[in-house]
Amino acid sequence: MKKLSNQEIEKRIENLIDWDFYEDALHTDFEFDNFKDCMTAMNRIAFECEALNHHPEWRNVYNTLEIRLTTHDADGVTELDFKLAEAINKIVEVEE
Repeated sequence: MKKLSNQEIEKRIENLIDWDFYEDALHTDFEFDNFKDCMTAMNRIAFECEALNHHPEWRNVYNTLEIRLTTHDADGVTELDFKLAEAINKIVEVEE
């Protein structure tokens, strides 16, 4: 998969609610009502990750989830990262 240019990423990320681009990766974080809701979201995201064969770097502390997406094989952000980010937003039901 081809690494996207910074210009391509900056243009695409404008349409991706609550995500930022820095350190060659897409980043977001979510806060849930409780630990169970956070883990439920993580499990739902995990199924999508498996389907795409693309896995995030993520960190969970109680009711918060931090996610970093990058394609290690391409040494940066690719179309696959955007596809997963969009799926994550649908799973978590991110609204404008």
